[in-house]
Amino acid sequence: MKNLRITVNGTAYDVQVEELDSSSAPAATAAAPAPAQAPAPKPAASSGGAGSVQVTAPMPGTVVRVEVKPGESVTSGQDLVFIEAMKMETPVKAGQDGTIASIEVTAGDAVDTGKVLLTMN
Repeated sequence: MKNLRITVNGTAYDVQVEELDSSSAPAATAAAPAPAQAPAPKPAASSGGAGSVQVTAPMPGTVVRVEVKPGESVTSGQDLVFIEAMKMETPVKAGQDGTIASIEVTAGDAVDTGKVLLTMN
């Protein structure tokens, strides 16, 4: 048996794989999903406006809380927004150092993958 971790759409699963023989396909059994932290969103350049870097939602869910305010300086890896999906809170972290230019969501807002949460400079 081999223990492997497989990530599907940002959710990590621990699985055990048994290799039967060279003519049979391996069988996998999924264990309970392991808590996985969402990757830091990649900065996406915008055409100006409130901020030159857009921080977007990595998954659909509900905004639980916003940890920053416009004008606040942030460092790479700092928690910016928490999104709840399937009863798990996932932090959205800063992908780089910068200053918060605008906040586009509030607690309780439903967001889809790719929704702009805030902008940074």
